[in-house]
Amino acid sequence: MSDITKALVSLRPGAEWTLDGDQYEGLVWLDKQQSKPSKQEVILEADRLQAEYDNKEYQRIRAPQYPSITDQLDMLWHAMDTGALPKVDSFYDAIKAVKDANPKP
Repeated sequence: MSDITKALVSLRPGAEWTLDGDQYEGLVWLDKQQSKPSKQEVILEADRLQAEYDNKEYQRIRAPQYPSITDQLDMLWHAMDTGALPKVDSFYDAIKAVKDANPKP
């Protein structure tokens, strides 16, 4: 998705338009309900969205390094089971019931 497309979707959600190429000059506004954003509005929104993306680089780097949610929840349950963390009864009891009903071979 081009920067202008992302900006248009952000600025005018659900609006109808077509874009020939990836420049504002190729924008044909079809929407009868929402007004066509100015070129300056689109540029500013594209810049804002890019800055937001750039500022979250650490999240994109970090995300694949985390254990899976399944593994994280299992770690929490075991920490509660051994007393390293206080038990959150509803969480602990629900997981324990599954583990008890389906023991490891």
